[in-house]
Amino acid sequence: MNNSKLRNLVLIAIAELLGMSVWFSASAVIPQLNIEWNISEVQKSWLTMSVQIGFVVGALISATLNLSDKIKSYRLFFYSGILGGLFNLLIPVFNSGIEITIVLRFLTGVTLAGIYPPAMKFITTWCKEDRGLWIGILVGSTTMGSALPHLINAFPIFGEMGMPPWQDVLYFTSINSFAAAILALITLKEGPFSTKAPPFNLRFAIDALKYKPVRLANFGYLGHMWELYAMWAWVPILIIESFEQNGYSVFAARVVGFASLGIGAVGSITAGKLADKFGRTKLTSLSLLISGLCCLVVGFFFNSPILLSIVCLIWGFAVVADSAQFSAAVSELTDQRYVGSALTIQTSLGFLLTLVTLQLIPILKEIFSWQFIFSILAIGPIFGISSMLSLRKLPEAEKMASGNK
Repeated sequence: MNNSKLRNLVLIAIAELLGMSVWFSASAVIPQLNIEWNISEVQKSWLTMSVQIGFVVGALISATLNLSDKIKSYRLFFYSGILGGLFNLLIPVFNSGIEITIVLRFLTGVTLAGIYPPAMKFITTWCKEDRGLWIGILVGSTTMGSALPHLINAFPIFGEMGMPPWQDVLYFTSINSFAAAILALITLKEGPFSTKAPPFNLRFAIDALKYKPVRLANFGYLGHMWELYAMWAWVPILIIESFEQNGYSVFAARVVGFASLGIGAVGSITAGKLADKFGRTKLTSLSLLISGLCCLVVGFFFNSPILLSIVCLIWGFAVVADSAQFSAAVSELTDQRYVGSALTIQTSLGFLLTLVTLQLIPILKEIFSWQFIFSILAIGPIFGISSMLSLRKLPEAEKMASGNK
């Protein structure tokens, strides 16, 4: 690997980690916001759901206008990072209550559609044989960035022992977003596999989904996304409640909550390396199987915080390990002129689906105990495994991972 390639790939991973830290910035400080604003369970859900909706809206606009293919990846990343940091910053600046906060979270989500998919597109301009590994590293950075607010909230570096002021957590993540944007603009350059800006194609989103190999790869991704964000949003809360009710340290619960999300970075990188060697459909199916089993059993360990922590760490490792491989598969199977748009379409569909499970979990929590509510997430892995095994049977699957389908 030449120095220029390594430098650009490492820098985009760093920028991604910093830029994605605004995603769960408000969700991480729900305990503090609840004390200050006395927010309802539904409003707590909307702090996360508003970001998802914003991301879907931003991604659909980007895909329809082919923005990820018409604008250089690092420039789109820069504009989005600046705006995302600004909207996130305005939450503590205004401090105007939950309604304004939800609107600003929506706008933050719109900007994140200009960070995550363009970063994956940037990777494809530098990688072919090792594409799964480096998209895996990027998704690992995304995972760590998304988990970062939980870590910041566990260590009250700005305040007294207990919980840091929620405003400081948002200030910190906004600074990260600004830094990510500047880093992308002044240091990144697209690689030798970059294509010229394609002609505007309003129908590409529809045409791409008509192509069976891409459609099946997207179906696998949808199965994965059915569980991912519900897990990320609610497992830290599950862990805190388990630790509190069983007399364990809440500080330890926050650290375990961060680790359960952050360990996905290790899963993404490990899976990326293995998928390039052994095949994308094999790796994704195995990852979905492990995470699906965790969905079914995790709630039964509520009264055993240590065992619960172990299961959540295994789940956190597996639940995101396959994510990059669905994106890598789409980038290999689609029209190479519109890779950015294809990845944006994929992520927009996936994040749209997350709205269902993000809303289902709190509804089920009102009816059932923690033991059973995550079981519904296992539907996603079952569907995803079926889709990836169907993709494996197609001759077009040979295009993936240098023939390692």
